[in-house]
Amino acid sequence: MNSPGPAEKKIADFLHVLTAQGGLRIKSKILARNGQVQPASGDDAGNATSVSAKASLTAPEISVELSGPDTPLLVARNGELLHAIEHIAAKILRFEHEEHDRISFDAENFKLLRRRELEMMAEAAIERVRASSRPYAFPPMSSRERRLIHLFVKDSGLPTASQNDGPRRFVVLYPEGEEPAPQPSSADRAHAIRKTFRRR
Repeated sequence: MNSPGPAEKKIADFLHVLTAQGGLRIKSKILARNGQVQPASGDDAGNATSVSAKASLTAPEISVELSGPDTPLLVARNGELLHAIEHIAAKILRFEHEEHDRISFDAENFKLLRRRELEMMAEAAIERVRASSRPYAFPPMSSRERRLIHLFVKDSGLPTASQNDGPRRFVVLYPEGEEPAPQPSSADRAHAIRKTFRRR
């Protein structure tokens, strides 16, 4: 086995801090895009399904599969801790916000199951919009989940658009022929946020 690359080494070091100093009882398996597995803890990730079989539509460069006694903590509250760890790892690798899809963490097939749930939500929304000829708003989601919704409904030919800001941002699915209302650019949104802080 080749030695891990610099990105995989940084992730392995970060995971070591979580287990040795943070006290999280988890094992990890790091899989680079080239298929090379780097066990970060000396143990494999148990009977977890291969990460490559669960790769998202955007095929991350580095996938990390977590297992062990504390995995229920990772997936509790809709995967809040799992997403936080993934976010910190992306920052460690100095990925810009729009590049966070380059790395993916999963535990107990949480993301695979969530992806299936999103796919079913998209199918139900398509049927609903076609039957009612009215727009349908999905609940607020992360940027990665919104991207999946856009991809899942793409073949239907129905237009979509993201609305709102930050954690309240959501996808709207429109009937055929109805154009989404123009949304402010990211620069306009940033300007509006800055103005809000100036008023305080």
